[in-house]
Amino acid sequence: MAKPVDSKAVNDAAIIASGDRRALSRAITLVESTKPVDQREAEALLTALLPRTGGAMRIGISGAPGVGKSTFIEAFGMHLTGLGKTVAVFAIDPSSRRSGGSILGDKTRMEKLSREPRAYIRPSPAGTTLGGVARRTRESMLLAEAAGFDIVLVETVGVGQSETAVADMTDLFVLLASPGGGDDLQGIKRGVMELADLLIVTKADGDLLAAANRAAADYQAALHLMRPKHPGLWPKVLMVSSLAGQGVGKAWEEMAGFHAALAAGGGLNGLRAEQSRRWFWSEVQTLISEAILEDPALAADAGRLEASVAGGGALPSAAARSLLARFRTA
Repeated sequence: MAKPVDSKAVNDAAIIASGDRRALSRAITLVESTKPVDQREAEALLTALLPRTGGAMRIGISGAPGVGKSTFIEAFGMHLTGLGKTVAVFAIDPSSRRSGGSILGDKTRMEKLSREPRAYIRPSPAGTTLGGVARRTRESMLLAEAAGFDIVLVETVGVGQSETAVADMTDLFVLLASPGGGDDLQGIKRGVMELADLLIVTKADGDLLAAANRAAADYQAALHLMRPKHPGLWPKVLMVSSLAGQGVGKAWEEMAGFHAALAAGGGLNGLRAEQSRRWFWSEVQTLISEAILEDPALAADAGRLEASVAGGGALPSAAARSLLARFRTA
């Protein structure tokens, strides 16, 4: 029997597809909600919008705190809107582990871009999600694509041990680095470097220009020692001065060229398909965990097993297997 059409979802989808910014913002708030009723409504809306997604270029941007991510994104976004393109920016802010709060100050840091009619900026708290992105960033990206944006940018919290999730949901992963040369190179995790499709040395102007040149040479040498993520597509190193606007146009040319080459060889479709598969299994794991914690008896079992693991009385793998066996018979 065919599933009945959700008329509200179809109507809301049509409004979002028309480019209504308020409707888009409401939809993103809806998908970010943890309430079961909102989650069901969000799934119906996304299902109705799914045929309209996939048309945007998805770009992830990461870098250590202080490297100038917001400054670069503003300059880059203004360059793109100047070319007549529409840009959606999802800026992920770190959340306090103690209070759960988040500053969400990216609109303040991107003052010019936030006033640009062709741009849309949406700050979101990372919450407890690892990888420098929010739990529902993928869904938010789909909503932006359905709303007709040409380019979707995801700015991560910063580079760390798990700051690689953005590379698993975007077409290109751009890593920003400061002109610290070899010393700064030591602070960037090899795993993040291996995922970079483009590395940009920021603040390449004034007194820092010579240091930026040395850093770019160091990074290029380091990248040549690594296997390219996509066969035949070697990552490049560029220098940019976001404040002066120097190198921003070149960065876009490199990204557009890389994306076109990836699409022409069929690599883009394969990349997105693999990302969707990983997204599916990530959701399966999350939903199983939530189902266990929502069941009072299973939650109590999980608490006892957790205490046993913490006290050194049980192996985590054995305890997890035991809990999963109880979940299967619940």
